[in-house]
Amino acid sequence: MLCRAALSPLVRSPGWCFVLPPHAIAAISRLYVPCHNQRLRNESIRCWSNIPFITMPLSRAHGKSFAHRSELKHAKRIVVKLGSAVVTRGDECGLALGRLASIVEQVSMLQNQGREMMIVTSGAVAFGKQRLRHEILLSQSVRQALHSGQSQLKDMAIPVLEARACAAAGQSGLMALYEAMFTQYSICAAQILVTNLDFHDEQKRRNLNGTLHELLRMNIVPIINTNDAVVPPPEPNSDLQGVNVISVKDNDSLAARLAVEMKTDLLIVLSDVEGLFDSPPGSDDAKLIDIFYPGDQQSVTFGTKSRVGMGGMEAKVKAALWALQGGTSVVIANGTHPKISGHVITDIVEGKKVGTFFSEVKPAGPTVEQQAEMARAGGRTLAALQPEQRAEIIYRLADLLTDQREDILLANKKDLQEAENKGRLALPLLKRLSLSTSKLNSLAIGLRQIAASSQDSVGRVIRRTRIAKDLDLEQVTVPIGVLLVIFESRPDCLPQVSALAIASGNGLLLKGGKEAANSNQILHHLTQEALSIHGVRDAVQLVNTREEVEDLCRLDKLIDLIIPRGSSQLVRNIQKAAKGIPVMGHSEGICHVYVDTDASVEKVTRIIRDSKCEYPAACNALETLLIHRDLLRTPLFDQIIDMLRVEQVKIHAGPKFASYLTFSPSEVKSLRTEYGDLECCIEVVDSVQEAVEHIHKYGSSHTDVIITENEKTAEFFLQHVDSACVFWNASTRFSDGYRFGLGAEVGISTSRIHARGPVGIEGLLTTKWLLRGDNHVVSDFSEHGSMKYLHESLPLPQRNAS
Repeated sequence: MLCRAALSPLVRSPGWCFVLPPHAIAAISRLYVPCHNQRLRNESIRCWSNIPFITMPLSRAHGKSFAHRSELKHAKRIVVKLGSAVVTRGDECGLALGRLASIVEQVSMLQNQGREMMIVTSGAVAFGKQRLRHEILLSQSVRQALHSGQSQLKDMAIPVLEARACAAAGQSGLMALYEAMFTQYSICAAQILVTNLDFHDEQKRRNLNGTLHELLRMNIVPIINTNDAVVPPPEPNSDLQGVNVISVKDNDSLAARLAVEMKTDLLIVLSDVEGLFDSPPGSDDAKLIDIFYPGDQQSVTFGTKSRVGMGGMEAKVKAALWALQGGTSVVIANGTHPKISGHVITDIVEGKKVGTFFSEVKPAGPTVEQQAEMARAGGRTLAALQPEQRAEIIYRLADLLTDQREDILLANKKDLQEAENKGRLALPLLKRLSLSTSKLNSLAIGLRQIAASSQDSVGRVIRRTRIAKDLDLEQVTVPIGVLLVIFESRPDCLPQVSALAIASGNGLLLKGGKEAANSNQILHHLTQEALSIHGVRDAVQLVNTREEVEDLCRLDKLIDLIIPRGSSQLVRNIQKAAKGIPVMGHSEGICHVYVDTDASVEKVTRIIRDSKCEYPAACNALETLLIHRDLLRTPLFDQIIDMLRVEQVKIHAGPKFASYLTFSPSEVKSLRTEYGDLECCIEVVDSVQEAVEHIHKYGSSHTDVIITENEKTAEFFLQHVDSACVFWNASTRFSDGYRFGLGAEVGISTSRIHARGPVGIEGLLTTKWLLRGDNHVVSDFSEHGSMKYLHESLPLPQRNAS
């Protein structure tokens, strides 16, 4: 009501809806813009006409569009264009209210962040059509309805409604709806109707520009639409004739013209398709184009227009390119999909991979989608090689790691210097980032182990069954497909994972951390050099584009398995982000060591020291030390505490342990803590049974150890602890692919499906079934058929002794 009252004294101008004089603008702002808005807290405030406004560090010099999606988060001024298919219902009569409410919520959220939001909307014709149809039905005489009968009434013919009349009848209702929705977020909206004349008449264009700027200054969301009640029919082929000439024949053109006129940072065009495809959407080979560049039009085949509205995809692309040329970034995306429409606008502004992003900067290398396709093709070629050839590639890579040692260490030194200068890595992560001669030598030894054990991996027969006479079935090992391995800090992970992928015949996408960019680059180059000896260079790809991990996790049609290697937070984020792609990893590495009453004094401190102090940042390091109650206040217990103090390990007390002490260490906040540093928790248990129960309740199913000389107690522990790795009188740090003799590992899995524990070649393989027959059909095995099932197990072929 306040907004309508303030808008009543309008100065009207021919050709468009209104021009607000300054006193009306001030009146609206005083009445409508709330000063109590929650977002004003803790933010800097500027004043204009005695009204508080927020300033945010979002502004930038206009004139050049953003080059990358990740930069979209810096967009200050944004135009959202809502196509007819987005705003209207499926029956094309009336509005999709739920979808519209969600869009308003997203726009309001961005507006309340301090951005300047504008909406170009369709929907007046559909809203008016609904209203006029209702009026026509009501105007039918009761007598006619009675004589026609109920069944005929349902089929009563509705005359074809002229679009201008529908627009005139629906425009006020559409705006009232927007006002009501934005009011829920303490935001005022203002309506502006335009025609082509308002952009080509210089005076009207200045008026329009001035009004929009004043509205934006007052934190009001302008809602713009073509004045469909008076607009003339569009002239054919008159649209988008140059940078300074654009006719407003549809809302795509209007949005582009408005975006350039207002020096907008970002134009979001929402339609009923996911974005721009290289062929008509719905066709078998249609692929969504992630980034579209000027000059790429020749590679695109446009389909038909949307079910409603004036502009098809071709019009949207022309408008987008025109806006891009004017310095505005553009994204075309789906605003109707129920699973994404509720966050599509905010996702785009956050830089997520949604729709088609228009950019003038074409990257030098392939897109990540192209890299995934190259990895799949290369992986299939790799799998078809002879085992000896795959082994030869790995041996060559091992030699390169030692031959090119100086270049590798020089690149690693650059990474270390940059990390230290920026101070962004903790000491344990710096240690992971560091490479040395000894590390490279160990890597080379591990790779040679992988090569030696890979001779009989792909294509190995693991089951043979004679189904019937001359009908033999085999189950053989095959690669999983395309692996995505995401790793932090550790550049030594790249050759290890590459060797395992090569040995198992998998295509590989690698996403390393920025902190190891130089090291990863040279190690990947050496990997591709080794692959080149058998022409499979593309099988291993390093993602160098600005792809966010969350975006990579959405490539479910290109990636078959994701393997995260890094912090527990990284693993959790990937597990949450993965949409339809299996993730193999462990959420945390909460490893336990239980010291039994029958433990050897000589073994206890050595195993605990190695488990906790040898490499505290590793996922297989000790985090919780469980001690039998009878060992408290004994010389063995004192030795354990003294050793931890000498090693400068910070001790946290579990609840039961704290209850035994008068002056105890700080009580632990959670028994499910992975410290990843020289810290650990000590807790007391009454028996091996209680130790097992504690591990099941608070552990992460990673690695757990018992120290005891009692074989019966040890076997109970080994059999009852449900973890990926369970050890007796050995350090937790043995939980490692290299130490297990696998050569290396792609990670340690705590899941219970497929691979578990350190994952080597075997964990990167799946199986397929091969059936060899001779004119066999199922009907021959029916009750009255001529054949019977045998299901005889056949001996397996001899495995390669080497």
